[in-house]
Amino acid sequence: MNDSVKPYDEHGSKKDQVEAMFDNIAPRYDLLNRVLSMGIDKGWRRRAIRALAERQPKMVLDMATGTGDLAIEIICRTNVEKVVGLDLSREMLQVGRRKIRKRGFHDRIEMVQGEAEDIDFPDNTFDGITVAFGVRNFEDLNKGLEEMHRVLKPGGKLVVLEFSKPYSFPFKQLFQIYFRYILPPIGRIASNDPEAYGYLYRSVQAFPEGQAFVDILQANGFKNSQCKPLTLGVCSLYTAEK
Repeated sequence: MNDSVKPYDEHGSKKDQVEAMFDNIAPRYDLLNRVLSMGIDKGWRRRAIRALAERQPKMVLDMATGTGDLAIEIICRTNVEKVVGLDLSREMLQVGRRKIRKRGFHDRIEMVQGEAEDIDFPDNTFDGITVAFGVRNFEDLNKGLEEMHRVLKPGGKLVVLEFSKPYSFPFKQLFQIYFRYILPPIGRIASNDPEAYGYLYRSVQAFPEGQAFVDILQANGFKNSQCKPLTLGVCSLYTAEK
């Protein structure tokens, strides 16, 4: 069901539509993220980095890197030698490259355009892989996970952040109202893309969260897969190993 949820309409591939959507919203993406998440996403990323750093990786792949927020944080907070940021959207990568040059990290972060289902790196390349709010955008979730497993070294760690649905009353109900009725109109006005933040809501509803995603990780070859809900279940932190 997750693979059939697309930003615009039923025609055309999900991959092409996701790429076009992020190209459209790239100039305002960082500002919108901070405002619409009220800054909570920074704490989520730090949790992901702590989980990654336990293995002391040297070479990391940041899938669906967007404008490179997580890649930059990894370099700032760990001893990782190099991060490769991979993303579909050329415009998001361009914004990211400017941020990376400004921080002086251009020799340690490489931004590459590419897709999750066909990662252009050899087997067993990376010590760690991160994905922040990107797996629900994969056109083929299983193929994307299979590819990440392939390029991850034996003993390497996968760390995934993804939105999920809160589980406690009344936060669950309040969050649903915000996510469905308040966030999309704000995003529509601010991003100049009428569909982008409506797609965000639909894709989160369709994503196989919690134990269902843990089971999918296991089915694609990962082991020791775990899920930790964050902020009353607004976000989930998934970890797994090869």
